[in-house]
Amino acid sequence: MNPANINIHRHPLKAVRGFTLIELLVVLAIIGLLAGLVGPQVIKHLGESKTKTAKLQIEELASALDMYRLDAGRYPSVEEGLGALIEQPSTAKFWNGPYLRKKKMPVDPWNNPYHYVIPGEHGKFDIFTLGADNTEGGDGEDLDVNSWE
Repeated sequence: MNPANINIHRHPLKAVRGFTLIELLVVLAIIGLLAGLVGPQVIKHLGESKTKTAKLQIEELASALDMYRLDAGRYPSVEEGLGALIEQPSTAKFWNGPYLRKKKMPVDPWNNPYHYVIPGEHGKFDIFTLGADNTEGGDGEDLDVNSWE
């Protein structure tokens, strides 16, 4: 074959078309509307999940306290506190802990320590957290979570 006889067909480059400013603004407006509708629902569920997490942690602490009582014959005193579930108090002779999986005392989902009262006003002991605002009462994420309800 003679190179002079080969026809090289060149295609003209097509113009590359991008998005116009109007198209980009429409897409951004749609994304903004979706975020405005979905965002509050996501935040609402985030607050609910923190409350549910606190309830589960309180149940875990209550179960650990019951196991402590089975071994030691009593619940930890107020002075010993919930820390007795992790480290053996000097007054507990028959301690078989730690009674929690982690060797660190859990804090509530709002990074506050759980409150422990013995004897409890609502049971043998009371465990509670005051919610996001860390004050008594409240609604939504500020709702108090406790072991007796």
